[in-house]
This record gives sequence, structure tokens and C-alpha cells, in this order.
Amino acid sequence: MDFSLNDEQRGWQMKARQFAEEHIRPISLARDQIPDPRETFDWDVIRKGSKLGFRTLAVPKAWGGHGADFVTQALVMAELARGDSAISKTFSQCWKWSHLIASACTEDQKRRFLEPFLADDTYLLGKAGTEPEAGSDNRVPPDDDPTAGWKMSAVRRGDEWILNGRKWYTANGSVGKLFFVDTRTNPDVNLREGTTLFMVPNDTPGFRVGRVFNKIGWRFYQNGELIFENARVPHANIVGEVNGGVRARAGDTSEFGDLELSANALGVCDAAVEMAMARARSRRQGGKLIIEHQAIQLKLSEMHMLTEALRSFVMRTAWEKDQAMRNSINNVLVMNYSTDVIQRVTHLNMDIHGAAGVMMDIGAEKLVRDACIWTHLAGDAVQRMKVIKRLAR
Repeated sequence: MDFSLNDEQRGWQMKARQFAEEHIRPISLARDQIPDPRETFDWDVIRKGSKLGFRTLAVPKAWGGHGADFVTQALVMAELARGDSAISKTFSQCWKWSHLIASACTEDQKRRFLEPFLADDTYLLGKAGTEPEAGSDNRVPPDDDPTAGWKMSAVRRGDEWILNGRKWYTANGSVGKLFFVDTRTNPDVNLREGTTLFMVPNDTPGFRVGRVFNKIGWRFYQNGELIFENARVPHANIVGEVNGGVRARAGDTSEFGDLELSANALGVCDAAVEMAMARARSRRQGGKLIIEHQAIQLKLSEMHMLTEALRSFVMRTAWEKDQAMRNSINNVLVMNYSTDVIQRVTHLNMDIHGAAGVMMDIGAEKLVRDACIWTHLAGDAVQRMKVIKRLAR
């Protein structure tokens, strides 16, 4: 198994590293400290990154994108997250949905949605699944309970569907131009059999954005409330088939799932290690640099060890996905591992900074707050661990 990088992969990695150093890191802490969650967003960095290809990285080359493989995607996500985790996620959120349009949607849908996405540096994508009373049960829904999962209704009227309900914590919620929205089109059967996936542009009649949620971390990343009040969506905007929403991605090999979040966590750990090393090499205590104290050396060693272990797990998982190894469960397990690692590494970094670690002008506590988001990303750790049942098949 060879994890050495080819020239194209190394080129994207270096491009992302330079962009993070020159354009993301200088604004990261300042954007994080803006009180109003709507105002933390910065279109300028999105436009600059888009022009370099970070927004359209995963779109197939046949459609004008860059067609990056999973290893490249993981490398870019980690490098961007090293500058700011939430900005990295804003870009990578677009990859899975733009690739889905290219691989699973009709030619008409590609012309109407993929072409504008490629042409517009401010065209962001999001997925609306979670609702006020439907969260983790969307990920592993019980087969025998039609009431589990999302409740937002979609009722057909001629060539349109009327959508009613609310979605919470939606990715790119206040800044997206197109959302993939999960609905219940048959409330009498379970979620897998009675849901339909719609593409809903942000100018759809009856659709509006509500509040932007105020999070302790990932403050740049816009998680918004989407409100549908008799929203009229054309039948032509359905992805796949009516009542086939859960299966809409069945033939799509572009879904990186939890690998996205694990690669992002790796970037945060890299930033924490870098910050801790700089502190240890410059702070004097007890008459010598703190890196000469054994207690600090042990903490730095643990940070390095955990980060490099996570790097190996992430790259192996990305390689497996590039090899189309569908029977691997590492895509889920690596997310749980990254959740544990990012918590430990960022806390060790804050600890090494001593009293300065809790000060908001340093950045160590920001990494800890960003890391807290991992405890409830794409469900919690218990939900994700249920994937282990695949081993019994």
C-alpha cells in the first residue's frame, strides 16, 4: 500500500497551504470574535479561494471542475483547516453536492444548477436534513417507526410540490444559493421508503432563511434555519425518484462522508501542534525554555503521536475510497477516532500555553472551541458506532 503523493496531489497540497497562510490565517481569529454570527462570514476569502479551485475541486473534469481524488480532497481540507477549520468546511461542503449533481442528476438539472455553480465564485451549496425534532434518528432510522426522522412535508400539485416545515443547523444556511432538502412525501412508511430529495434555490417562492445559529466554535461557518411556508418547488427539481430520497446517492461514488470531517480535524491538530511547539520554544519558566521541562516534552510527544496516527488513518481511508473499497468501515471509524484526537490535542495545546491558553487573543482556546463541534457532527459517536453491525454481514 503506497501513500506517497503524486505531483498533482502535492501541487494541490502546496496551493492550499499557501492560501491558508496568506489569506485564511490572517483573518481567522478576528472573524471568530465577531459577536453576531451572521457577520463572521467573509465573502472576500471565499471568492479568492474559489478562483484557485477550492470550491469546485471535486467536480469532474468533464464538467469543467478539477476532478480531484479523495486523497487530494483530504490533503486540501487538512491544509485549509490548518488556517481555519470553519473556512475549510465552507469550501468542502460544496464538493459532495456539486459532484452529486454531476453524477446523479438529469442533463436538465446539470444545465440549470451545475453550470451556474461553476461560473459563480459565490455559489455555495448546502444540505437541509436536521429539523427541530429530527436529528440523529435521520442517520440510523428504525425500520418499524414511520414517525422517526424528518417531518417536513412535500405535497404534489400538478408540476409543483408544496413544501412546509423548518430545517435547523443547515450547512451554509444563510449564504447558500442552492440547498438539497430532505422531505417526507409518504408519512405512512419509514424514512427510507417515504422521503424525497429536492434541489431548492434560495429564491424559491415561500422559502426564506430564519436565524443563524450562534455556536461556540466554527463561527465562520454559517449554520442557519430554513423556513418553508407553502414553498413551490418544480417537480423537475427532484433528485432521483419520488420516495427515493435516501437512495439518491446509491450510484454516486463521490460521497466522502465522514472522511471530510476527519481530514478537517487533522488540519486543526496540525495547527495545535505548530502553536504548541512555537510556545514551548519561546516561553521561559524556571530559568529555561519550557520545552526543556519533561512535563512539556511528554505533552508535546503525545500531541505529535496522536496527530500522526490520525494522519495515517485519514490517508489510508482516503486511499481506500479511491480504490472503491466499499466494504471498508474506516470511513466511519476514522470520524470517531478524529473526534477523540482533536479534543485531546487541542486541550494539550491550551495546557502548554498556561494562563495565556484561555486568553481570546492567542488562538489556543479557539482551537478548543472548534474541536467541541466534533462531538455532534453528522450524529454523535454512538450513532456512528452502529456501523459496526456491517461487520456481521
